[in-house]
Amino acid sequence: MDPVLEKIYSIKKSEIPDYARNLMLGGGTRGGPVLVRGKACWVEDIDGKRYIDCTSQSWALYLGYANDAINTIVSEHLRNLSHVHQGFDTLSRFAMARKLAELAPKGLDRVSFTVGGGPAVEAAMKIAVKNRPGAQEFICLYDSYHGTTLGTMGASWQSTMAGGKMMAPATYNRLTKQFIRVPNPYCYRCPLGLERESCAMMCLKVLRTTIERGVNGPVAGIILEPLQASGGQVIFPREYLQGVRALCDEFGILMIYDEIQTYARIGTFFASEYYGVAPDIIVLGKGLGAGFPIGAIIIRDTLEGFSPETEELHTFANSTVAQVAGLKLIDMLENGVLANCRTMGERIGAGLRAMMAEFPVIGDVRQAGLHIGVELVKDPATRAPAPDLYMAVRRKGFENGIIFGLGGTAKNVLKIKPPLIVSAEEADTILDLFRKSLRAALKG
Repeated sequence: MDPVLEKIYSIKKSEIPDYARNLMLGGGTRGGPVLVRGKACWVEDIDGKRYIDCTSQSWALYLGYANDAINTIVSEHLRNLSHVHQGFDTLSRFAMARKLAELAPKGLDRVSFTVGGGPAVEAAMKIAVKNRPGAQEFICLYDSYHGTTLGTMGASWQSTMAGGKMMAPATYNRLTKQFIRVPNPYCYRCPLGLERESCAMMCLKVLRTTIERGVNGPVAGIILEPLQASGGQVIFPREYLQGVRALCDEFGILMIYDEIQTYARIGTFFASEYYGVAPDIIVLGKGLGAGFPIGAIIIRDTLEGFSPETEELHTFANSTVAQVAGLKLIDMLENGVLANCRTMGERIGAGLRAMMAEFPVIGDVRQAGLHIGVELVKDPATRAPAPDLYMAVRRKGFENGIIFGLGGTAKNVLKIKPPLIVSAEEADTILDLFRKSLRAALKG
């Protein structure tokens, strides 16, 4: 073993508090185990305890930990190249751009790469402003999350009181772009207090009114997650996205899909295939590089793209390692992994829905592929959120060897988003451990 690795791996649990004094962390759900090694859907902590990971590490490890195919292609490629400056062309960048353009909805066929999700959202905003002369305003949705850079923080729920209090990102509001927010179609917990059966898509009417009467000047773009993850794993009604598309066409506004979390995870490469509604710009990140950092945007061919005049320049925007890993991931998605995502997602979703009769505290189960949220309530009739139960289930999960996802405005929605390679046996293990953890949490 390399002596540097040997030194890292020899850190003892008792020494962690001393090391922690040197580390600042600006986010993330803390309090979990110290992770040391992992394989596929399983990860091991510093004590040697194993967990099945239903977070895929911020939903990014589509192939799980230490995937052999990714390790092999990256190792082979690293003998030739690693980092290359954005100004130099590479074969892997050409190939990645071509493949994404082939997979994207018809008419979206130009790709620009960046270093991650937040900068990719900013890149989409640049394209929108460039193509809408005189426009500077952007609309986003309640409870949205689009990053924590100064350019995107204003579109993320942490800059508001959506989480029940004013959070730290609000400190930077004087420096951030101020977005105009409209109600999200969270039909289980409608922000307008309406019922889905009789609402007549009132959120679309509010959007129209906002465009017409609530914005100074023309709107550059409407940015939305086609499935709100941080907002509570909210799957949008198809007619809502159809309505947004129609309004964008009517008013000449660019429709931007933030697919940083939905890419492939919902069982299709892009949300346009899942919903049948295509945007003008797609934003990608997280799982795109199979665990290596990379972001991208794909834009409609009728739009004016970036010029080489330093409009969009990042030192690490041409990671050949992330590109070959991302291409290998696509190859594996096309050859069984994407189909497995759909099958295992439905298996877990059906199992969770079946538990609703046994556990009335499961108020709602929202599942699209392996994008799964379980909303816990005190009473299914009142739908009063159960945040204490939600935290207790996560704690019991650690005890039982399973990691559930948290985070977002909904402090009662557990996230179950394992790697897309999860097996049927592992899917059943997830269901068993969820039941065991929920039962233990209810007993107190």
